[in-house]
Amino acid sequence: MARSRPVAHEALKRLREQRAQLDEDEKRLRKQAADDLAQVLLDCGAELHDPTRFRQLIRLVMEYGIDASLTRLGGKP
Repeated sequence: MARSRPVAHEALKRLREQRAQLDEDEKRLRKQAADDLAQVLLDCGAELHDPTRFRQLIRLVMEYGIDASLTRLGGKP
């Protein structure tokens, strides 16, 4: 029974290390995704639009969903 405490302690330590690594991975991947999206926006000429209004547009698209938004705008989902 005395052995279970150090094992649990080590398991908890490993879990915390894994969680920290996952947090770092998430930050890195979110940055990569943001870079990819930024390139798409630049390719579409989005830099010419007001960022505040563009943010509002993106939030509405995310709220309604991309397919529903495309349908509302007359595009193909």
